[in-house]
Amino acid sequence: MNELVRADLFSEYCPSREVLKHVTSRWGVLLLVALTDGTHRFGELRRKVGGISEKMLAQTLYWLEQDGFVQRIAHPVVPPHVEYRLTPLGEQIGHKLGDLAAWIEGNMDGILAAQKAKSPLDGKSKGPQAG
Repeated sequence: MNELVRADLFSEYCPSREVLKHVTSRWGVLLLVALTDGTHRFGELRRKVGGISEKMLAQTLYWLEQDGFVQRIAHPVVPPHVEYRLTPLGEQIGHKLGDLAAWIEGNMDGILAAQKAKSPLDGKSKGPQAG
C-alpha cells in the first residue's frame, strides 16, 4: 500500500531536505535552468554551465535523476550517446528556478550596490548605523 508522505522542510529528518539540497545547490539550479530549453548531451551541459567540473556535472545529474527531475537517455550506439532532459517534475521546478535566476540577473545593480555598501574587512555597513 502506498502511503502519502507529508513533507516538512523544517523537520530535521524529513527526506525533503536532501531534495532541497540537490535542487538549490549552485550546480543543481544552473543545470535545471539550462535544461529548460530542451535536451542536452553531457558535453553541451558542461560548456553551457561555465565552471562546472566533469565530476560535479555527473554527480549533480545523478542526484537530479534520482529525485525524478532529470531523465537520462542512453542511445544504444557506438560511441555511446547519452542525453539529458527534464521530466514533467523537472520542468515545473526548472521554470520556477528560471524565474529566480531572471530576478537575480534583473536586480544585480541593486545587489552589487548593497554589497559595495558593506566593508569587506569587518562586515559593517558604511551607511548610517541602526539604533
